[in-house]
Amino acid sequence: MMDWTDRHCRYFHRLLSREVLLYTEMVTAPALVRGGAVHLLDHDAAEQPVALQLGGSDPGELAEAARLGAEAGYEEINLNVGCPSDRVQSGTFGAVLMTDAPLVARCVAAMEAAVRAEITVKCRIGVDDQEPEVILPDFLERIMDAGVGRVTVHARKAWLKGLSPKENRDIPPLDYDLVRRMKERFPALHLSVNGGIDSLEAAEGFLRDGLDGVMIGRAAYHNPAAILAEADRRIFGQGPESDADPVSVAIQMKDYIARHVAAGGRVHQVTRHMLGLFAGKPGARHWRRHLSDAAHLSEAGPEIIDEALARRAEAASAAA
Repeated sequence: MMDWTDRHCRYFHRLLSREVLLYTEMVTAPALVRGGAVHLLDHDAAEQPVALQLGGSDPGELAEAARLGAEAGYEEINLNVGCPSDRVQSGTFGAVLMTDAPLVARCVAAMEAAVRAEITVKCRIGVDDQEPEVILPDFLERIMDAGVGRVTVHARKAWLKGLSPKENRDIPPLDYDLVRRMKERFPALHLSVNGGIDSLEAAEGFLRDGLDGVMIGRAAYHNPAAILAEADRRIFGQGPESDADPVSVAIQMKDYIARHVAAGGRVHQVTRHMLGLFAGKPGARHWRRHLSDAAHLSEAGPEIIDEALARRAEAASAAA
């Protein structure tokens, strides 16, 4: 979700659900420790609960990055061992680390020793010619021995050569049953599943199967109301009043946009994350079109939200 789940996106998503755990974009440990890019840790307290996701492969550097993250207010710090991009591979982190479980164990142990924040891991079931049934339990056992108690497994292999990051999200077959078997094998491990999950109905099914959590990425981004607006009630057992109203959420974002513009930001930096708010609903195209066209204008301000809502409502009434 690099370039997607930035702080503006997370603030918006938090208005749709108070309970779901949000994740930052992956931030590399070298950028924080060697590059001094601590601005990448910026977030609004209203985003909590939010986990900082780190990429890296040097235990000492990851420990220092974790310390910086904890000082910035993150209570969970997640090591990404699943991203298959060429850029990530060249830095010897992401999914390529699935080939070196002992190194991952040293990394998380160093992070555990450096901070009180919870250290978690997101991984794949394997890479390239690895046999997931063999390597995944060994991988999980090693990081559990190093102190990790929560893991999210993307239920596909990553092919490090020959497939693009996009193809790695679609082409390798999903093996949800393997993730279920890992939960049976390691009952004390808080295990979440990720990959190809696009509805709350699917998430509820995995939870009924005994998994501890479900991570939803792109589906939640492209259709946030369908995934997030009912999650507090359906997944976390809150009352019916917890369902978020997309129109109300859009209106609430006006104050945030005004603050962002006053600080020198541009409207489109926020509204680009809001395009899917009415996905699948009457008038959605008119909402998207107005935000896309108007947000880039130099004079744009929070009033474009009212304008886009009006166009959506007009189109929805005409279609009724």
